[in-house]
Amino acid sequence: MISEDTTAVRPPVLRPGDTVLLVSPSGPTSPERVARGMELLLGWGLRPVPAPNAYARHGYLAGADDLRAADLNAAFADPQVRGVICTRGGYGAQRIVDAIDMAAVRRDPKVVAGFSDITALQFALWRGARLAGVHGPGAAWRDERTPLRSAESLHAALMTTEPVSITAVPTEDTFGVRVPGRATGTVLGGNLCMIAASIGTPDLPDLTGAVLLIEDVQEPPYKVDRMLTQLRRAGALDGLAGVAVGQFTNCADGWDTTVVDVLTERLGDLGVPVLGGLPIGHGPGQLTVPVGTQAHLDVDTGTLTATPAVR
Repeated sequence: MISEDTTAVRPPVLRPGDTVLLVSPSGPTSPERVARGMELLLGWGLRPVPAPNAYARHGYLAGADDLRAADLNAAFADPQVRGVICTRGGYGAQRIVDAIDMAAVRRDPKVVAGFSDITALQFALWRGARLAGVHGPGAAWRDERTPLRSAESLHAALMTTEPVSITAVPTEDTFGVRVPGRATGTVLGGNLCMIAASIGTPDLPDLTGAVLLIEDVQEPPYKVDRMLTQLRRAGALDGLAGVAVGQFTNCADGWDTTVVDVLTERLGDLGVPVLGGLPIGHGPGQLTVPVGTQAHLDVDTGTLTATPAVR
């Protein structure tokens, strides 16, 4: 049984008729990529509205920093906007998180959904407002990667107040990464690269007593090793309650050592339960999980169960 969370700010659940702003805090996207996501949101009764600069482009960024920050702050300040759904990840959220109007976030908390580079945004919102978030697919939707089950998972996390339970899948590459046991704590994390990139910034959360969620894409095993080793040497993993390992997609290279080998070695001696094989991340069938809420990790049953990010 998961205890009621008394530290996280859980924004109101989304309801039919609510306006959600589609923002691009990181990399660029296009109306064509977002059209399918808007179709899904409309089907759920929501009113998706692209932010003014949602389709802006500035090299590998979705527009200049001030434009991306302005869209986020407009969303947080507008009482008509009830949710913020990021179009995609990529890179760039770290460049603008210090410009977020945290007072506006605290005045009117809203659910923020996204993953990958959006981990940096969700870390900042946790630091500045203790805002729980939703780690799940963005509005630039691809049915071939995120089929019906993925859509149902995101819908449940945004529009219901039921606990979220995700079960490890034997066909996931990281399924064999495990250390037996059970753990309860605040689930924090997301993309491993962004977690490691937060070392030395105000946004890396204190992970003492937390269930750390990690996933990544296109990072060869030696880079995964480097990131985990950096986190270990920085003391960031001291006092963890447990580790939830999601998808490590397209992380192979020419060496004999696999990413599963690295995860097993670098996590296996922390003295805490570790559960791999969770369909959370950049791979096919990605499911949605709250971040910033209380969660229970049970390696014996292969499940991660979290209280909802919304109330």
